[in-house]
Amino acid sequence: MKLSIILPTYNRLDRLRRVIQALSSQTVAADSYELIVVSDGSTDGTDQFLAELALTIPFTAVFQSNQGVAATRNHGLQKACGELVLFIDDDVVPAPELLAEHLVAHERYGPQVVVMGPMLTPPDFPMSPWVLWEQAMLEKQYQSMIAGHWQPTARQFYTGNTSLRRGHLEKTGGFVAAFRRAEGVEVAYRLAEMGLQFYFNPRAVGHHYAERSFASWMAIPYAYGRNDVIFDRDKGQRWLLETIFMEFHGRHPFIRFLSRLCLDRPRASGAAIGGLRRLALLGHRFAVSELPRMAYSGIFNLRHYQGIADELGGRNHFFTGVREADSLQQLSIKRKELES
Repeated sequence: MKLSIILPTYNRLDRLRRVIQALSSQTVAADSYELIVVSDGSTDGTDQFLAELALTIPFTAVFQSNQGVAATRNHGLQKACGELVLFIDDDVVPAPELLAEHLVAHERYGPQVVVMGPMLTPPDFPMSPWVLWEQAMLEKQYQSMIAGHWQPTARQFYTGNTSLRRGHLEKTGGFVAAFRRAEGVEVAYRLAEMGLQFYFNPRAVGHHYAERSFASWMAIPYAYGRNDVIFDRDKGQRWLLETIFMEFHGRHPFIRFLSRLCLDRPRASGAAIGGLRRLALLGHRFAVSELPRMAYSGIFNLRHYQGIADELGGRNHFFTGVREADSLQQLSIKRKELES
């Protein structure tokens, strides 16, 4: 069961060095896997580093013009020979047992499984407060899955540390290059339709050396919101928006109030985001953890819902969806009451 590791990279040379070094120190035999590194038009010396490294250790270096991470993963997939493929990001440094734990999980759970490992916060790396919040939300999900509160689904498909049979991914046609965000979740929905099950292995640990600007961080939930509509409308995932709208009713009252106040209102939204960001930084400075948690949750959810509203055509369409989902939920509750 040979494993092909596909490592896309773009202008992260320092982190890439650490990832490759960690991959060379795994507990599994070196001949049980192959490493494929795909440089997506890097301009920071990555290509020269890979070309020189290829003279000293066995791996495959692939170079392409900048096309985005989906196309980069597809290029690596074309070069892969292993029965299994493992995707790891260029800022996720694997613990020594990561490869072994992915292999063990596939042997244990069979061919119809997608294995996901955690991307934990490294103890030796100072992160921006908004990235720390993001990591805390990820680790909250990990703990819920470990505790058995819910099982992982395609919505938790972490392309930074995940593995599956190469043939399954090839049957889907691979990642859609047009999506620059949420491309992993989109292909995961298609994998789920094929009957694959998603398994979370908490022992397949990678440490996530994440770094992004505040503007880049805010762009992520907005892009996910727009793509959620596209997946529902154009890609056959007709359950997705209804689920998101139903989940809206379970959000914290502050999140719901913020959304009703700010969606499609740039001045109100800008003022709210600016104020919440200042509040978060104050909480971070004075170690009042509740403030950053609340503030960044507010910003993240607002940007996500704004992305949905923009792709739908405005706030009226968004809140119509919310009301319709609530009506469906109430109807379902009444039916269950009558049946009991």
